[in-house]
Amino acid sequence: MVETALIVGAGKGLSASLARRFAREGMQLALAARNIDKLQDLAKETNARTYSCDATQAAFVTQLFQSVEADLGAPDLVVANVSDRYRGPIDELDPGQVRRSYEITALSAFLVAQCAAKSMLRSGRGSIFFTGATASVKALPHSTPFSMPKFAVRALAQGLARELAPKNIHVAHFVIDGGIATSRATPGEEGPPDRWLDPDAIADTYFHIHRQHRSAWTWEVELRPWTEPF
Repeated sequence: MVETALIVGAGKGLSASLARRFAREGMQLALAARNIDKLQDLAKETNARTYSCDATQAAFVTQLFQSVEADLGAPDLVVANVSDRYRGPIDELDPGQVRRSYEITALSAFLVAQCAAKSMLRSGRGSIFFTGATASVKALPHSTPFSMPKFAVRALAQGLARELAPKNIHVAHFVIDGGIATSRATPGEEGPPDRWLDPDAIADTYFHIHRQHRSAWTWEVELRPWTEPF
């Protein structure tokens, strides 16, 4: 059986590595983002279908899943990868932007997870994965508007793992504890080798977790480079 993977919040970096990894495994790919123009090269490389979707809007997310099911069948693996990195000192934060950041990161994860769960409950199987960050478990100075929604996504994943695992749906949260090479490393940068996380190595872990036998499922995994402090 050919599996279908849907990545919501697709772009360069980690999501591109995920797309390539899943494609190498023979999976059908659906890539969703607000701006799909940026996905054309990746879609051609991975033979993926692209879908325009504002994941903060329930109606758009519902339509996304309906379109993917009509085109490729019910997704076997859904990755919620939408995130916003609004930061700043507490006395300078814009409440409207804080709300928007929460919607982009946390509300979108809920809406994607809800539609994925409905589809997978009908199928009787599937994996729902959430991309987390250091901010998911540790709030640093000036990171409040980023950490609040990331903590919420972790809580969402934890609750759904307990709710859906007995129904043969694997829910997992990935704490990416460090900078990813494609977004942080610069040519000629000084520092120890492998200072940044390799997105292809991260993608290997996502796929491995998807393939875990259900007698030994993981609900959360932390990934960090060897130089990153705990």
